[in-house]
Amino acid sequence: MAKRSGPEASRGAPTGSDASTVRDVAARAGVSASTVSRVLGGTYPVAAGTRARVLKAMRELDYVVNAHARALGGSTNKTVAFVVDDVTGPFYAHIARGVEEQASEEGRLCMLCTTHGDPKRVLAVVETMREQRADAVIVVGGAWEDKAYQERMTHFAHGLDRVGSRLVLVGRPPLGPGIPATVVDYDNEGGAFAMTTHLLSSGHRRIAYVGRMPGLSTSGQRISGFTRAHELLGLTPDPELIVDGAFSRSVGYQLARQLLAAGREFTAVFAATDMVAAGVIQALREGGRRIPDDVAVAGYDDIPVARDVYPALTTVNVPQEELGRAAVRLALHRDELPDSQHLVLGTHVVLRDSTRRRGR
Repeated sequence: MAKRSGPEASRGAPTGSDASTVRDVAARAGVSASTVSRVLGGTYPVAAGTRARVLKAMRELDYVVNAHARALGGSTNKTVAFVVDDVTGPFYAHIARGVEEQASEEGRLCMLCTTHGDPKRVLAVVETMREQRADAVIVVGGAWEDKAYQERMTHFAHGLDRVGSRLVLVGRPPLGPGIPATVVDYDNEGGAFAMTTHLLSSGHRRIAYVGRMPGLSTSGQRISGFTRAHELLGLTPDPELIVDGAFSRSVGYQLARQLLAAGREFTAVFAATDMVAAGVIQALREGGRRIPDDVAVAGYDDIPVARDVYPALTTVNVPQEELGRAAVRLALHRDELPDSQHLVLGTHVVLRDSTRRRGR
């Protein structure tokens, strides 16, 4: 294996497809191969400083520990990993169902990994799944605009590719041209544009957007669609009506209460998600506002709660289960479908009772 030198060596960037060995790690860390083996085994005492040097060398050399993979002679382990922030959310749960059903049809076991919204944990989980040589590692949900995080994900995409696995991004933007990753997305901005156009065409001119999350790709795309629909009519959204907050019912409730307490004037609310919308509806009702007579409310995702709240929620439908199915199907058959590795599914507005044309 060729030695690395210069800036590449300090970054630990891979220089080829050859896998690093225990001897490479030992040479980089300045220890013996047996010491590296002791660190890997974890059953023999090693000085903390020595252990730290070995682990650092492993990261720099992109060393993958995988006894199972070595025993299998380089094959994958018939597993699909599903990496998600929080599986208790209905939106993610329906994507997970699609992943599990398609994986089962393909003869694979589905492994669920939660990250609790921590980008560092996402990276750790992806690395673990690479070591286990899962057939595909499917990461779901918006990505944060962080250069270091994007670079690390790009690094993992190449690392997974080298061991015959595949990184799949669901509801996330591509990492860039030439990166070996499958992308299964949906028309996020288009859905927000269509919903905002519906509200504007119904006569609403002061529309509050509740639940913006700066730096999150999903949120940025929805805000872009919201803004573009206004601009098409020569309008500018009131920045005081765009309020930041997480995608949860409790946050939607709190933000709507804040808008009412501040005396903001609005005739419609576009909530970032259906869960946010459910909280908004509760706050408006407690504040004496009738829905949709006084304030129209719309959401995004079309999860079951959209039909269960009162009045039933107008929302943007996202094909959640098909996102999961397509992620598995394209990743496992990427050699047969090389031109279909970036798929964008459509979204559409579902009209229900929470919005209606003003004056009717």
